[in-house]
Amino acid sequence: MARVELVMPKMGESIIEATILNWVKQVGDVVETDDTILEIATDKVDSEVPSPVDGKIVEILHEPDSVVAVGSVIAVLETDAEAVVADSPATGSTTTEDAESSAASQQSSVQPDTPKETPGSVGAAAQSVKKEITAVTTAEGRFYSPLVRTMAAKEGIGQAELDSIPGSGKDGRVNKSDMLAYLKRRDNGFINGTHAQPAAAAPASTPSRPGPSLSGQDEIVAMDRMRKLIAKHMVDSKRTSPHVTSFIEADVTGIVNWRNRTKQRFQEQYGEKITFTPIFLEAVAKAIKDFPLVNVSVDGDNVIKRGNINIGMAAALPTGNLIVPVIKNADRLNLLGLTKAVNDLAGRARAGKLQPAETQDGTFTLTNVGTFGNVMGTPIINQPQAAILAVGAIRKKPAVLETDFGDVIAIRQMMFLSLSYDHRVVDGFLGGSFLRRIGDYLERFNDKRTDV
Repeated sequence: MARVELVMPKMGESIIEATILNWVKQVGDVVETDDTILEIATDKVDSEVPSPVDGKIVEILHEPDSVVAVGSVIAVLETDAEAVVADSPATGSTTTEDAESSAASQQSSVQPDTPKETPGSVGAAAQSVKKEITAVTTAEGRFYSPLVRTMAAKEGIGQAELDSIPGSGKDGRVNKSDMLAYLKRRDNGFINGTHAQPAAAAPASTPSRPGPSLSGQDEIVAMDRMRKLIAKHMVDSKRTSPHVTSFIEADVTGIVNWRNRTKQRFQEQYGEKITFTPIFLEAVAKAIKDFPLVNVSVDGDNVIKRGNINIGMAAALPTGNLIVPVIKNADRLNLLGLTKAVNDLAGRARAGKLQPAETQDGTFTLTNVGTFGNVMGTPIINQPQAAILAVGAIRKKPAVLETDFGDVIAIRQMMFLSLSYDHRVVDGFLGGSFLRRIGDYLERFNDKRTDV
C-alpha cells in the first residue's frame, strides 16, 4: 500500500489559510477519486475538498474549526500500488511518496556526506521533502508554518526575533495566536517609545481589558465563523486604507419608469427578472472606463492598474451575513448579460452554492443598502480594492426642474449614492468626479431604449 498526503488546497491568490468546517469522511473510511473528504471555508466562500485517489483514510491531522495554512498536510490516505499509475512495471507504481523520496535521493547524491535512507525510512524522507516545500525548520530544529513565516515577513520580523517568540503549539511551535499576541506587545512597545523586548522577557501576566458589565437580562452570543472572518476583514480594511466618502443625489425617474414598463415583457422574452442592480452595474462599468485610476489596488509603494473590470456585488446569505460574488469583465456584458449574471450569482449565494473562483479577483464593489430601506451608507472598502459604491433606496421626492418656461417643482424618483475610496491613491477630485459620472449615466438613462 502507498501513502498519499492530502494538503490544504490553494483557494485564491490572496488566501493563505482556511478553516476546516467538517470531516465528511473519517479514519478507516474507503473513498473513491473525487469523493468529498472534508468541507473548508475561507473569509470568502465555503468549499469541499475531494479525494485525489481511490483508497482509505488512515490519518486525520486537524480537528474541525482548525485554521490550517495552504499547502499543509491535513490527512493521509492509503492506496493500492496500481491505483496511482506508473510507467515502469519493473519498479512498481510511482506514488507521490516515491517521487518525493526519489527527490531526496537525488539530493543525497549531490551531497556525498549525507547518510542514505534505509528502506524503512522512505516515508520519513518523503515527509521531510514535503516540509521543505510547505514550511521551514531552522537549524535548531524549530518548525515554522507558511502562515507564521508570511506574518513575520510582512511585519519585518527577522529570524533572531522570530526565534525569541515562545510558542504554545505542539513541541513549542509558534502559531497564529502567538504571533498576534507578540505583535500586539511589539506595537505597544513602539507606541510607548520603547523597543520590543523578546517575548520571553515579557511580564508573566498583562492587564486585561475589563469585561463588559452584564445584567440578568443580557445574553452572550458567540460570533459564528463567518461573522468572525467578516469582522477581521473589516478591521483590517479600516487599518489599511484611509477611508474618505463622497455623496451625490441622482434623479433616476427615467430608470424607474423604464423598468415599470419593461419588467413583465423582459421576463417573458428572456426568462429573467430585471432589477435595478444590473442597471447600476452598467453605469459603474462605464464610469470605470472613463476613470480607470479608480480600478486599482495598492501593493506597498506601487499602484496596480487592473486591466479587467470585475465588479463585486454584495449579496445576502441565509444567515444574514453578506458575501461578494464577482461579475468578471462586467464592461463586456450588455444589460441582459448583467441581469443573468446578477440573478445567477445572487440565487446561488442564497443557496450556499458559490464556487471559490466566483468570489475572487474583484476590482470594484457595489453594495445596495437600499435593499434594507436605507437611504445612504458609508461602506468599508473590500480590500485590496480602492473603492466601493453604496446605492440607497429610491424614494419619491419634490425636486426643482429647469424648463424652458422657468423652474418648476415636480415629484421625482431620487436616490443617494455614496463612494468610499482609499485616499492613498484616490484623491477627492478623482473620487468625486468618478461618483458624479456614475450619477450622470443614471440620470441620462434612455427610458425609450429597446436594446438590452
